[in-house]
Amino acid sequence: MPLPSLLAPVVRTYAWGSRTAIPALLGRRPDGEPHAELWFGAHPAAPSLLTGRPGAPDLAAAIAADPAGELGTATLAAHGPHLPFLLKLLAADRALSVQVHPTREQARAGHDREEAAGIPLDAPHRTFKNRNHKPELLCALGPFEALCGFRDPARTAALLDALAVPGLDRWAALLRSRPPRDALGHVLHAALDAPARLVRAVAAALPSLSASTSRWSTTAAAYATVADDFPDDPGLLAALLLHHVRLDAGEALYLAAGVPHAYLRGTGVEIMANSDNVLRCGLTDKHVDTALLSAIVDRTPMRPSVIRPTPTAVPGERRYASPATEFALSRVDTGAEAVCLTDAGPQVLLCLTGEARLEQGPALRPGAAAFIPAGSPCEVSGAGAVLHRARVPLGGAS
Repeated sequence: MPLPSLLAPVVRTYAWGSRTAIPALLGRRPDGEPHAELWFGAHPAAPSLLTGRPGAPDLAAAIAADPAGELGTATLAAHGPHLPFLLKLLAADRALSVQVHPTREQARAGHDREEAAGIPLDAPHRTFKNRNHKPELLCALGPFEALCGFRDPARTAALLDALAVPGLDRWAALLRSRPPRDALGHVLHAALDAPARLVRAVAAALPSLSASTSRWSTTAAAYATVADDFPDDPGLLAALLLHHVRLDAGEALYLAAGVPHAYLRGTGVEIMANSDNVLRCGLTDKHVDTALLSAIVDRTPMRPSVIRPTPTAVPGERRYASPATEFALSRVDTGAEAVCLTDAGPQVLLCLTGEARLEQGPALRPGAAAFIPAGSPCEVSGAGAVLHRARVPLGGAS
């Protein structure tokens, strides 16, 4: 049976990343690069190395060589010969694109359509890189800001009134008079096709509203940071339709298919189904397909639900509940006495504080992770250590 091994992260240096947050966690000096994400997993584009094994194979190769031994028979039966989740450490210093993810059925149809059309996987206008959906969950490690889900149209109309920008009054009237889904679809499409002068006018109005005593001041301040990050991008106008969400350390946000969202600022642990399928609505220089977006986005108004962890039967463990079948995320605060985390499926343990000791595996310091093959003995101790545990919920949703 394979034993736990250190998992070397893959650093992703996207422009929106923080130059300091991840190096500080790892105890390294900043090198000037925007360290946006650390990837811990078997994503085909950037699989992590198993540094504790002879020859340091990458995790994807190790799974391909022995899928039943690494994943376990239950995971193999449910998800095929692939690790079904990807665990990330994310640090945003600028806004990410406003985006949505397709359902599994939409991903399969879209992928097959683009394959039949002969669109290369690396083409800039390729949307569906695989046939999988991409639910995800973000757990904040400190103050974290995001945009998520369409606000009730009448409330957004009140925000547009408060901005008092000529041209927005027509949208406000639509939001108040049409059925919610129709109104949101119409205004979203109009926002993404809006002229630059309207984007600039909104950007100019946001600082005054954020400095006022209006109930919209905090929300306007968040949108003002978006305007600073992406001048003249019509994604700013699309963002006005979305809730502004603030998370405290330890709180999480689950993002289902079709829900428009964007991360703005902060550091967090993110877990998702192992997929690249993203449709962008703006705040990006990448491909935006407005017609396809309109078919995928969920235009139902919703209030984002902030998830707080609940205790499990394992001492020191608290779980973030979600409907995902590919992943489950929990936080484990370890003590001097070892706790058993052995599981029938594969796991990734990411240490963020202190030093965690695996009785039959490596010691984990901040920023270090271990891959635990299915069924491999996993007893962890270390007073004051904090781990995030990623696993496959084999009994269904987590």
